[in-house]
Amino acid sequence: MNSSRRDFIKNTGSFLAGAVFTPLISGKVLASAPPSDTVRIALIGCRGMGQYNLKDHLKVTGVDCVAMCDVDENVLNERAAEIKELTGKAPKLFKDYRKIIDDKSIDAVIVGTPDHWHCLPTVHGCEAGKDVYVEKPLANSIAECEVMLKAARKYNRIVQVGQQQRSGQHWQDAIAFVKSGKLGKLRKIKAWGFFEYGRTSPRVPDTAVPVGVDFDMWLGPAPTRSFNSGRFHGNWRFAWDYGGGLLTDWGVHLLDIALWAVDGQMPKSISSAGGIYAYKDNAIETADTQTVIYEYPDLLIEWEHAGGLSKGFYGRHYGVAFIGNNGTLVINREGWEVIPEEENGKAKVEAVPIQPADKTDHAKHVSNFISCIKSRQKPICDVEIGRNSAALAHMGNVAYRTGNKLYWDASKNNFGNDAKANALIEPVYRQPWKFPKQ
Repeated sequence: MNSSRRDFIKNTGSFLAGAVFTPLISGKVLASAPPSDTVRIALIGCRGMGQYNLKDHLKVTGVDCVAMCDVDENVLNERAAEIKELTGKAPKLFKDYRKIIDDKSIDAVIVGTPDHWHCLPTVHGCEAGKDVYVEKPLANSIAECEVMLKAARKYNRIVQVGQQQRSGQHWQDAIAFVKSGKLGKLRKIKAWGFFEYGRTSPRVPDTAVPVGVDFDMWLGPAPTRSFNSGRFHGNWRFAWDYGGGLLTDWGVHLLDIALWAVDGQMPKSISSAGGIYAYKDNAIETADTQTVIYEYPDLLIEWEHAGGLSKGFYGRHYGVAFIGNNGTLVINREGWEVIPEEENGKAKVEAVPIQPADKTDHAKHVSNFISCIKSRQKPICDVEIGRNSAALAHMGNVAYRTGNKLYWDASKNNFGNDAKANALIEPVYRQPWKFPKQ
């Protein structure tokens, strides 16, 4: 630990010690643990974060990868070879995730697919008695998020969402500072993401489906559509049928931190503006430039992104700023600091220099998942937390797509009498896939 962080922890009192040593979630015990000390895990969706997740899981003692699944056999074979070299064991390989769900020897699954494929494997995994680590955002629609939460609770399963910042010590320290009241009255939480990849790639013509790809299975419950590389590997998240752009990609991580500070409360209204302003010739359907305002009774949460740019606020291309009367706390994955306000030339709160991150969030997150599989305690980013942050991001996109100011009715799980917005809550699944009901 560096000296500035050590001195800071020493001087800030018991509230920060509580963040370090006290569990941040309730310890409700769920269903029984796996029958052996070894957790047999399978990966569904191997190309990007799925493989990264799997490799970190395999660093945890007592975890075996027994199966892998991907609709692209080229990706599947390449990633399976990596795992065999890493572990000395060859996992079973599938192109249909249902074979993994049906395998009773598998204790848990990692869902690392595109967003439109998060819901079904998670729900079916819960129904089959498997625990699930699912990438963020929890799903590609508000209704899918809700049914995933219901399935996890109905079948008493451990569901950890891949919002690994919840496991990061410097994130926990920062939230403890915000909740200490030292910033004074909190009036605004600003989250932003200025990422070059948000420009996507130039638009290209449709082509034949690449050899080895089961594209019909890749589409799954999404509408039938021709193959186009601009909506496939690396680009799918900027097409509405499969993702929600920067808002549901990076936005869901950072909005989760904002929600953490307000104990998961949802806003009373949501409004958004933006469009495809910079990259009209690129393969993009979601907004490359967007602002969302979430209104609370005495607080605003704001999201802003500009795809293709890399210069953001407070000298950071992404982050969260907690703006209070006494000062502002700014945080991202590199660290956090407090910038004081002044009155009559005197700081209203003591400045806190950069408190660096230890950058082990992800390793801790997957370790927490495995630990909870064995203990049956709720994980640190339980499915309900993932539901809240994903729903918040989706609400922003629904406001953008309709052009309406929205009012969420939690008692009915809809936007009241706003028919345009309500039509975007639940996707219409393509046959033979059926929207799961719980």
